[in-house]
Amino acid sequence: MMVNCCGLLNTNNEPVPLKSIEVELEVRDHVATVVSTLNYENKEDKPLEAVFVFPLPGDAAVCHFSAQIGQTQIVAEVKEKQKAREEYDDALSSGQQAFLLEESEQSPDIFTLSVGSLPPGESASIRLEYVIELAVQADDGLRFCLPAVLNPRYEPQGSEGAGVQVTSVPASLVPYSLSFSVRVSSPRPISKVESSCSLEPLQYVNTEQTQATVKLAAGHKFDTDVELLIYYRDAHKPTAVVEAGQESAKPGSLMGDPVLMLSLYPEFPQSVMSSLASRGEFVLLLDRSGSMGCPTSNGKQQETRIASARDTLLLLLKSLPMGCYFNIYSFGSSFEHIFPKSVEYSEKNLEEALKKVESMQANLGGTKILKPLTHILSQTCISNQPRQVFVFTDGEVSNTKEVINLVKKNSGSHRCFSFGIGEGASSALINGLAKEGGGHAQFITGADRMQPKVMQSLRFALQPAVVDISVTWDLPTGVSVTVLSPPITALFQGQRSLIYAQLTGQSSEAAEGCVMVKYSLAGHLSQNQLHFSLKPPEDNGLTVHRLGARTLIRSLETEEKEHRGQQDGGVKEKVVQLSVQSGVSSSSTAFIAVNKGNGEPITGPLVRRPVPTPALMQRQGSNFREITLSIQDHSKQPPRDPLLQLVSLQKASGCWLLDPALAAAVGKTNEEVENTKPSAVNQEVWATILALIWLHGFQMDAKPEWELLAMKAVSWLRAQNVPSEGMEAGNTLLGCHVQKDAMGL
Repeated sequence: MMVNCCGLLNTNNEPVPLKSIEVELEVRDHVATVVSTLNYENKEDKPLEAVFVFPLPGDAAVCHFSAQIGQTQIVAEVKEKQKAREEYDDALSSGQQAFLLEESEQSPDIFTLSVGSLPPGESASIRLEYVIELAVQADDGLRFCLPAVLNPRYEPQGSEGAGVQVTSVPASLVPYSLSFSVRVSSPRPISKVESSCSLEPLQYVNTEQTQATVKLAAGHKFDTDVELLIYYRDAHKPTAVVEAGQESAKPGSLMGDPVLMLSLYPEFPQSVMSSLASRGEFVLLLDRSGSMGCPTSNGKQQETRIASARDTLLLLLKSLPMGCYFNIYSFGSSFEHIFPKSVEYSEKNLEEALKKVESMQANLGGTKILKPLTHILSQTCISNQPRQVFVFTDGEVSNTKEVINLVKKNSGSHRCFSFGIGEGASSALINGLAKEGGGHAQFITGADRMQPKVMQSLRFALQPAVVDISVTWDLPTGVSVTVLSPPITALFQGQRSLIYAQLTGQSSEAAEGCVMVKYSLAGHLSQNQLHFSLKPPEDNGLTVHRLGARTLIRSLETEEKEHRGQQDGGVKEKVVQLSVQSGVSSSSTAFIAVNKGNGEPITGPLVRRPVPTPALMQRQGSNFREITLSIQDHSKQPPRDPLLQLVSLQKASGCWLLDPALAAAVGKTNEEVENTKPSAVNQEVWATILALIWLHGFQMDAKPEWELLAMKAVSWLRAQNVPSEGMEAGNTLLGCHVQKDAMGL
């Protein structure tokens, strides 16, 4: 049994005691800078050689790392990778202590830094800064999570179960304190800040309520993750935030110029969003190459990627609307399809497809995606059934550019939604497919469940497409704009887009610029005009600059991948230059830290410890949990998830049949279900009411996964004219209190 630790570790991988953590969060509209200071103390009677291990949210960018050990300060600087490696070797050979901090090829979200020899009784303080875009929740809140993984989890007695996951510890056992303060500023008023932990009251800094501070209530024991939700008034109004350049950087450079961030989070009229949802030709393309047989790397060790994909296809197929068309392709070195061409969605076709999906294995060899895609896109389109292609893959392909160009060439006839499964999926491929196909890309890594992400994409696919998106700038003479973000090709309900742009030059008289965003939805033209100041206040940090730099670095890295082998050194040089200038990590640079100390060489061998493998770290969304791994019996088939059990029984029309399998799925005997049915209610209506009450009563956590198929069931029920005693009897039988309106009846 082994537990993976984070924080400051000695050479035996044991934790050095953490005394206190101070975290400052600076939120600017939709983005944030996180500054964590961790204070440690060596309570042993001998000096400690230590390494700091820190997991980060996958999309965070590190921009500062330093350690204060006793009287010595070590600051990590960003340098070109090869240069950093040479400097590291030189430092070691001259007896200085050094450490190299690199983004690991496998996982850019785990960093390690050696923090030197810590004498007995001495303290070490580590400061880490990173920038991040905050995720938008379904209720329009912006979410930040501070994971409680900086100390090892305490193993309570008797917890050695199969794959036990210890996610929280008794507060009395957490030996360190946490202070956590937040400053929020936005062009729109801040309506509230909520947390999973108790907060002191929100303090507004100005009368417009566009700036506020909030702190964690005193005495908080850091025994669970701290989750913070920030809500703005007029959440869907676009905003423009301009951040002043760095005084020490030269004008004309990215860090020296002001950078603007435009946030778009459109809300589309309900009438439009609900009207067109019952059409479409849904073509699902599933990777069945050998690597899909690997574990998905979450807590359920025996669940493979292909098994997770099969469960996902079940949910997806059950959620499709009556009246649409569908087909399923799978590929490896060759490809197969279930039907010669897309068929109408009916009970018979659905049954046949699900039978075939159930037997799909990861047994088709390599990852050759071009042929099946070419075949799909060459099929004649069905009139009034817009084609939606869903691509699931865990690999990289050698002809990424060709695949993306094919999607681009056919973008007028389809939308492409892509899913990258596992750490090895190519982001250039996944993002490229969605961008050129006017769809949406999702990455499923660590402990992320595939199902909710795929169902979110299905919701997007059922929405009408936003077309003719344009962003135009109106700036005074002497000021020019360089957009750092890739162009927006699709906008979806509930999805937020951020555009970063560098503003170069000075205008003598005008202090204001303007940006206009236009798009068209179902024939209705929308336009938003935003004015912004060209002379922003000086003292507002560099969050927007650093995220702008990170966005540009990511685009350039993708471009460099595509040109690899074509001797385009210019792109890599640009990445290095940007990374060094902005202090934001990239794949071509490394943080190098040299402890020059007091000039005396450090004696004894310096051990460079390996990074703990990310496979042992379970990730939930963007917060990490440590997991305990244990040997499990692989021969037993895991029992089927009760939700999927119920879903598998639903008919294409949306209803359920009254039979022993349904009774078992809702946890009752066949007799109980038969005997409690009110006489005025027919069997299918009764079965469907029970299934819906069970979903609302026991599966609310998984609502994103079953919401669409429940809507289909509700539409079916509406057409049946349900007597009200059906709901009462159903609630009584299942011990629930689900109201009719909660189900949408």
